[in-house]
Amino acid sequence: MKKLECIIRPHKLDEVREALDRLDVHGMTVMEVQGYGRQKGHTEHYRGVEYKEEFQPKLKLDILVRDDQVDETMKAVQDAAKTGKFGDGKIFLCEVEDIIRIRTGDRGEHAL
Repeated sequence: MKKLECIIRPHKLDEVREALDRLDVHGMTVMEVQGYGRQKGHTEHYRGVEYKEEFQPKLKLDILVRDDQVDETMKAVQDAAKTGKFGDGKIFLCEVEDIIRIRTGDRGEHAL
């Protein structure tokens, strides 16, 4: 099993969710986060005052998938979240050793 940690633009969440539904990948954890990458923020103007906005609002999605779903799930997230501009985000792939469903005690892929 693998975990995809996806950093995306907030307005792309619905498109990513719809893409995952089409693949029969269900369930994710969504967190509001802030960060910056190569663009290191941008300059904003408010009431005539210029200030630097260093951290950009993003969403972090944690998605658990079976090993045979990894490539198609990563591609679906990439395609759905892409705008072609700086700050589209990243996808991190992590190994998951085990899962336990608290309610039933199911382990491994049965707990997905």
